[in-house]
Amino acid sequence: MEVEIGRVTHFYSHLCVAVLQLKEPLKLGDKIHIRGHTTDFVQRVNSIEIEHRPAVWVKPGDDAAIKVIAPVREHDIVYRVVEESVEPHLA
Repeated sequence: MEVEIGRVTHFYSHLCVAVLQLKEPLKLGDKIHIRGHTTDFVQRVNSIEIEHRPAVWVKPGDDAAIKVIAPVREHDIVYRVVEESVEPHLA
């Protein structure tokens, strides 16, 4: 399952860093899916910065910069991949 959490507002190709405008919180370790006209990949968030300072999590309304594994474009949509826990069936 995926939940839309924001959009890409800028991409620094020389750094492979995307700036996201968020409407949901995001934290280190979250699995995200970035999708657009030519973009479609899933990655873990390993680095977040706000105003050039490292952050562990960001809240809605923040413009966060994250390192991405592939080029993205402005207006690409960012989703959080909600990983469902697998519970053993009781017999």
